[in-house]
Amino acid sequence: MNDKPDAPDKARTGVAGLDDILIGGLAPGHLFLLEGNPGTGKTTIALSFLLEGARNGEQGLHITLSETERELRNGALSHGWSLPDNIEVFELVPPESLLDAAQQQSLLYSSDLELGEATRQIFETFERIRPARVVLDSLSEIRLLAQSSLRYRRQILALKHYFARSGATVLLLDDLTSDTLDKTVHSVVHGVIRLEEMAPEYGAERRRLRISKYRGQAFRGGFHDFAIKRGGIQVFPRLVASEHRTGFDRHPMTSGVAELDALLGGGVEQGSSALLLGPAGTGKSIFTLQFVAAAVKRGEKAAIFVFDEELGLLFNRTRAMGFDLEQMRDRGMLHIEQVDAAELSPGEFAHRVRERVDSAQAKTVVIDSLNGYQAAMPDENALILHIHELLQYLNRQGATTFLTLAQHGLVGDMKSPVDLTYLADTVILLRYFEAFGKVRRAVSVIKKRTGPHEDTIREYRIGGSGLSMGAPLGGFQGVLRGVPTLAGHAAPLSSAPGSE
Repeated sequence: MNDKPDAPDKARTGVAGLDDILIGGLAPGHLFLLEGNPGTGKTTIALSFLLEGARNGEQGLHITLSETERELRNGALSHGWSLPDNIEVFELVPPESLLDAAQQQSLLYSSDLELGEATRQIFETFERIRPARVVLDSLSEIRLLAQSSLRYRRQILALKHYFARSGATVLLLDDLTSDTLDKTVHSVVHGVIRLEEMAPEYGAERRRLRISKYRGQAFRGGFHDFAIKRGGIQVFPRLVASEHRTGFDRHPMTSGVAELDALLGGGVEQGSSALLLGPAGTGKSIFTLQFVAAAVKRGEKAAIFVFDEELGLLFNRTRAMGFDLEQMRDRGMLHIEQVDAAELSPGEFAHRVRERVDSAQAKTVVIDSLNGYQAAMPDENALILHIHELLQYLNRQGATTFLTLAQHGLVGDMKSPVDLTYLADTVILLRYFEAFGKVRRAVSVIKKRTGPHEDTIREYRIGGSGLSMGAPLGGFQGVLRGVPTLAGHAAPLSSAPGSE
C-alpha cells in the first residue's frame, strides 16, 4: 500500500525517515510492535518516539523490565539526549518477597505471582501518570513469565484493551530472545516494525527495517536501510523514482571539447545518464571531469562521488591537467565526496546523492565508479534495481549523470563485472590499442537514446592541457580489438591536438 496522503493526526516517531515510510507516523490510540534482535536500535527509536511527544507537550512513560533506569538514561546521553520531566521512566522489578526463596509460596508458581504483580504495577503507574505515549520494554520478559502461548496472548489482549480505553499510543518492544516463532503479538497489535542487522564478510554492519503490518493505513513496503549514529536513528527510505517527477527543458550538455561534442552528436542530453566503459587507466574520470568543468563554467552546480581514489591524490593529479577541483569546491559550485564502500549501505548512498540534487540543486552528478558502488553491496542481489531507481530519479530531476565502469583486461575482448549498458541513455567506450610501438587510446559512442551521434572512432590524448581528441580514424580496422590495420587512406594517428 502506498500513495495515501499524510494524516495530520498521526503520532510522529521522531525519526524523519521512519515517519516517511509510515506516511506520517503511528496511528494514535493503538498498540504497535517494534521487534528486532538485541543491538538493532529498538530502544533508540523508542526514546525518539517519547522525546517527539515531549516536544509536543505530551506526557510519556517508559516501562523497562530488562534494563535499569540508569542504563536507559546513560543510553540517552550517548546520543546527546536528556530526558525531560514529562517523560517518566518506570523500572519494573520483582518485589523483594518474590526474590527471597524463603518467602515464596509452594502452592503457586513464582511466575504466576510475578506476572500478576508486574501487570498491577504497570496499571498503577499508568493511572498515576496518564501518559499519551507509552513504551514497554520488553515483551520477552512478559512472555517468559506467562510460560504458555495462551496465557501470553490473554495478557497482551488485556494490555491492549486497557491502553485502548485511555487513547494512549503504545510501542511494545520485543528483542526476540525467547520464542521467535510465536506470532501472538503480530495478530493483536495495530502495526509491526521489524529491525534487522546483517554482518557482511568485511566492513561495518548493515541495518534495515521493514513494516510487515499496518492495519488500514498506507506505508512504504519493502526493506529500508538505516544507521545508528550519535543523535539517533537515521532511516533511508527506499528510493521510488516514480514518486519524483519534475518539469524541465531538455538541451544538450556540452563538454567544452569540440571533437567530443561532435562525437556525441552535440553533447549529452540534460536529464539523461552516460556510462563510460573501459579498462583501468583509459581516462574515464577525466572524461567526466571535462563535463563537470564545463557545467561549472556555465554557472551550474555539480556533485562527484568518488569510490576508488583518495581525494588528495585526485586533486593533485587533475590540477596538473587544468581541473582545479578544490577551487570549484571552495566556491560552492562543486560537492565532492569520498565514499567508503565498506562503511556505507546502498540506501544511505542513494540518500546522499538525492540530498545533493534536492538541496544543492546539482545538475551534473558523477559516480566514479560503479565497481566501487558494487563493492558497497557485496551481499546485494539487486544492484541493477538500485542503480535503475537512482538513475530514473536523477533523470526526472533534470540532472545529467555520468557513471564509470572499469572492465577487466587491457586489449581485445573486455569483460564487465556487471552489464549496465541497457540502463544508460548514452554509452561511451574507451579502448587501448597498439600502433607503431606505442600504446594509444581510442573513444567511440556505441549508444545514444536521445539523438544521433557519430559512428566513428577517434583517438584521444590525456596530457598537461587535459583531454584532447583527433579526427576520426577512418582508414583503420581493428582499433577496438587493440591491433589496428591500415585499410586505405587514413588520418595519421598523431593528428590528435596536443599530442607529443
